[in-house]
Amino acid sequence: MTHTHGELDLPPREARRARRILTALVVPLLVATVVGLALLWPRGESPMGSYELTGAGMTIETAEVVETGGSPGEEIRAELLTGVGEGQVVPVQVPPEVLASGVDVGDRLRLMFTPSALGSGSPYVYWDFERSSPVVALAILYAAVVLLVARWRGLAAMAGLAASLAVVVAFILPAIMLGHSPLLVALVGASAMMFVSVYLAHGISIRTTTALLGTFLGLAATTGLATWGTRSANLTGSTSDSSLMLMGTFPGLSLRDLLLCGIVIAGLGALNDVTITQASAVWELHAADPAMPRRQLMRRGMRIGRDHIASTVYTLAFAYVGTALPVLLVAGLFDRAFTDTLMAGEIAEEIVRTLVSSIGLVLAIPATTAIAAALVRTARPERGRAEPAGAEPARAD
Repeated sequence: MTHTHGELDLPPREARRARRILTALVVPLLVATVVGLALLWPRGESPMGSYELTGAGMTIETAEVVETGGSPGEEIRAELLTGVGEGQVVPVQVPPEVLASGVDVGDRLRLMFTPSALGSGSPYVYWDFERSSPVVALAILYAAVVLLVARWRGLAAMAGLAASLAVVVAFILPAIMLGHSPLLVALVGASAMMFVSVYLAHGISIRTTTALLGTFLGLAATTGLATWGTRSANLTGSTSDSSLMLMGTFPGLSLRDLLLCGIVIAGLGALNDVTITQASAVWELHAADPAMPRRQLMRRGMRIGRDHIASTVYTLAFAYVGTALPVLLVAGLFDRAFTDTLMAGEIAEEIVRTLVSSIGLVLAIPATTAIAAALVRTARPERGRAEPAGAEPARAD
């Protein structure tokens, strides 16, 4: 999808009118978000980081593989890079499934060191791969490409992403852990993320605020449909191993509400994408022909919006198939009807998530188009009420 961010000129009177209307609509949403953050902000000791990663006396060390194919197909040798044995080459037990995926000389591993097992000859056990270097390299490449192509706007977008992730870590996760309603926390957190990311990435403007309102409407539709869908389809949110751990750790936590929370947050990025694009399209059409009637502007805007809808139909579906491929492979092993496979809990959750998010996206497009079309002033200035001499058109982007 292509976003247009070129200069958009409006007569000062029209720009002031649009700003007044948008301010009256957005300020209450902003106030509600701030109040929600204040009321739900996690206070006291948070459960974040309260569990020890390893047992008493155990440590996680880094090592580099120097030899593969040890005894009996499950052991390799690696040089310790950290810990009390730094520099030593030690045998490491590695699960067969990890060896099957490929462990090569030079790979760096994270090992669990158990001092009490020194006498048994197996104190170092595979924990995970050390991935810091390639991941950091990809992150640097990502930042460089974004800055090269999008320049300062790309930098602002990355700042918005960082701020949004901070909302997740500092507010959403601990607030849910402390017992607040996952849906309420998700709505307040999603609203805060939208304000921060949208305005940082695109600036405070008529066009951006129009898109923000469209995003809120799409989010409202997604939330309502997700609430109905998860309950009517009897989705429990308890199909994964992590959900079982959460049930034991937080007895009062509703896994269904947590699933609903995830659906709401998952749709934010795509919602913002289509609303920004659609708002830009409508305002550009209006700038090209200020006398175009609202009905015609709405109709032309929706011609562009239908292309967005067409791509939305398969965008989220492809994303699900890609991430859930192992689950689909396992499900395909069983001899049962295709519809029964689709209705299995873990797959049905993702189907409902995809359908709900897609409906929210599709509804956000006409909503954003209607808001933008309603804001424009289509009548040309009357002769006796022309703009003051020397007045410059106001930028709405």
